[in-house]
Amino acid sequence: MSRELVVGSHVINDESPAYVIAEIGHNHQGDLKTAEELFRQAAACGASAVKLQKRDNFTLYTKAMYEKPYDNDNSYGATYGEHREFLEFGKDKYLHLQGVAAELKVDFFATAFDIPSADMLAQIGVPAYKIASGDLRSTPLLKHVAAFGKPMIVSTGGGTMDDIKRAYDEVMPINRQLCFLQCTAGYPAEWAELDLRVIATLRDAFPDIVIGYSGHDNGIAMPVAAYVLGARVIEKHFTLNRAMKGTDHKFSLEPVGLRKMMRDLSRTHVALGDGQKRVHASEVDPIRKMGKKIVAARDLHEGHVLGPDDVALKSPGDGVAPYELDRMLGRTLSVHVRADEGITLEMLKAASPATAGGRKA
Repeated sequence: MSRELVVGSHVINDESPAYVIAEIGHNHQGDLKTAEELFRQAAACGASAVKLQKRDNFTLYTKAMYEKPYDNDNSYGATYGEHREFLEFGKDKYLHLQGVAAELKVDFFATAFDIPSADMLAQIGVPAYKIASGDLRSTPLLKHVAAFGKPMIVSTGGGTMDDIKRAYDEVMPINRQLCFLQCTAGYPAEWAELDLRVIATLRDAFPDIVIGYSGHDNGIAMPVAAYVLGARVIEKHFTLNRAMKGTDHKFSLEPVGLRKMMRDLSRTHVALGDGQKRVHASEVDPIRKMGKKIVAARDLHEGHVLGPDDVALKSPGDGVAPYELDRMLGRTLSVHVRADEGITLEMLKAASPATAGGRKA
């Protein structure tokens, strides 16, 4: 069975070179000129694509997380919400950078962290969509993006094989242009946690899609090992200077990163792992921060029957995961629930036979 992913003019398959994504994220520090220079440097290094991260912060975070004090050396605001807003580019800047990328002949797209962000990216016509590890379980977002019909590149950090299989089953009936990236959601990830042999595990489990690697390691040797193991999409964080302000710079590659290759070759052996997908302790806090839970969209009274407009998916992911949403809709609340409060299955009355029959097994 052949596996193939087409992004822009790039055809990615087992015979192709690696499709390399320079993950800029917010390493531009909220400055458009810095972003332009990052694009130029990435293109000059031969990257296939440059990528940002798009968030609609008011939609994405709970009020408590948005307003949480954020006082540290990497902060760009007094609260976490202010920090995130400072770093965020709007549609006009995305259109400008889209033009810069076109001149450089490099693909440009972004991670969509929420549905409004995905819709904005669709409006400007990106050639692909990235889904972060924290949204591997966010089936509503996965299905929404899948409906655009563009390639989807999904990271799997902090996930199990069951989580990956669920995402595959939700996306593939809608959009067969899917790629999973083996990823460890530690920032940075330890060498022994990279589990590179999971690339082969994913290739065996999903023989009809391209598999890749998203590396949060400090170096360049592991992408080489990943390619040897069958990864054809490689994502690495990219910066102009690893000493710059921000949490991602310290594990990002500078343009001179290729000089580190020989040093990193000796690390390949310990990085291979045993082929088993596992959730590491270092991933728990980042996944809780990036993930989402099912919450009440507004105050809901006891006896209310849950409908789609009554719930929202918000971070942090310390409650019921979004893939449980179908089990909740149509059921009756047994308690009063406040706006933004997490909804649990225990808050719902037992499903009627008719409702239970409509749920997925």
